[in-house]
Amino acid sequence: MYLLGFDVGSSSVKACLVEAESGKIVAQDFFPKVEMQIIAKKPGWAEQEPESWWANLKLAHKSVMAQAGVNGADIKAIGISWQMHGLVLVDKNKKVLRPAIIWCDSRAVPYGEKAFEAIGKEKCLSHLLNSPGNFTAAKLAWVKENELKIYEQIDKLMLPGDFIGMRLTGDIATTVEGLSEGIFWDFKKNCLSEEVMNYFGFDKNIIPTIKPTFGVQGVVSAEAAIELGLKEGTPVCYRAGDQPNNAVSLNVFNPGEIASTAGTSGVVYGVLGQVNYDPKSRVNTFAHVNHTAEQTRLGVLLCINGTGILNSWMKRNIAPTGISYKDMDKLAEQSPVGSKGISIIPFGNGAERILENKETGCSIHGVNFNIHTQSDMLRAAQEGIVFSFQYGMEIMKAMGMDINVIRAGNANMFLSAIFRQTLANISGATIELFDTDGAAGAARAAGMGLGYYKSNNEAFANLKAIKIIEPKTNEVGDTKEAYKRWSDCII
Repeated sequence: MYLLGFDVGSSSVKACLVEAESGKIVAQDFFPKVEMQIIAKKPGWAEQEPESWWANLKLAHKSVMAQAGVNGADIKAIGISWQMHGLVLVDKNKKVLRPAIIWCDSRAVPYGEKAFEAIGKEKCLSHLLNSPGNFTAAKLAWVKENELKIYEQIDKLMLPGDFIGMRLTGDIATTVEGLSEGIFWDFKKNCLSEEVMNYFGFDKNIIPTIKPTFGVQGVVSAEAAIELGLKEGTPVCYRAGDQPNNAVSLNVFNPGEIASTAGTSGVVYGVLGQVNYDPKSRVNTFAHVNHTAEQTRLGVLLCINGTGILNSWMKRNIAPTGISYKDMDKLAEQSPVGSKGISIIPFGNGAERILENKETGCSIHGVNFNIHTQSDMLRAAQEGIVFSFQYGMEIMKAMGMDINVIRAGNANMFLSAIFRQTLANISGATIELFDTDGAAGAARAAGMGLGYYKSNNEAFANLKAIKIIEPKTNEVGDTKEAYKRWSDCII
């Protein structure tokens, strides 16, 4: 018996097969092998074609099935994870009306800011736990004002994972967690926000049917079964946004537990057991996967748009041609802690929430043409990314969250010794790395939704830390000095 997980990111789509009884990963892959295209027709815009997600999902799925030699009938449940805050629109024939407006698109900022003022800051924060900001509801408002003909054809709006669910099952559904990340959910009334829907003038009928995060949300259709080689009727038992799901993949379910990722964007995600929010909405609060009206489980999300994307820009434009990320890390290690005084502000991938949705761009400070080298620039980029994490974590701590242990998958920026050691040094936290990812987490969570696993601890019983990083006492002082210099550049 096997469990199948899909993770739809903005760089690639991952697939993972987990053997249910042992909890072990038996096959995993991702497509495309180069970063998926992001369409940017204007500065600050970011779009992707939803059908490209489905095409790459099919390639990843075909690969893992071939690797494992598994029959489609042996897969008993499917889980889905997705890049958060995106907007997918379909008509009554389930045809996509326009490219998806994805998470790092900044065009909707003014719409969210106007809603924040018009609805009322206190009401937004106490009911929505966030400003409407640059999230899905504000993105839809942009479409309504600027593409009215498209807006008038909308039958349903979806998040990226809801689109994948539609392609798998033929049915359109969403979850409270998904609606909360789109800023459609009223946490006080435990229902769709009337204030948001009425302010923007949205018809409630465009909201899909709400399903539980864990449980049968639909079954594989005859059409999808043929496309994927699955058994018709296989249940889809779980769906969640990538950051709540990353927390799931690291067995982070309870208050005080912290998860992090550092891919194209970077995230620190902690679970709260009581309603709280940042008054300036610089970090955001959404429903965690196990949140219910009876049991408060909220995810506090610190998101830095300019993370791995800065490192990849450095690889393309600053590092020697053809160098691997591993060799680039070795080159960066030739520079000392603090990068000889260079500070890089990594905010070059759209509006940043921790800066109250300002779009400042990336900037480089302190370069001396006589002493600085490629190594210093490469190290400064990684340190700058970590320092942006610390800047945001200080906001989370002010909300009452303890950050003593950070769990992360052994992937992306966490593969870099500089990155993880700098994070330990500046935060004072122990970093625990695990051999898991979002697709594996979605697969195991599907086993929970199916009822095969009775608890999250049973589902993740074989999850063991493969590496533990503690702060280095002899580096902490220099790291803090570099952080102070970095901070002065953004004040």
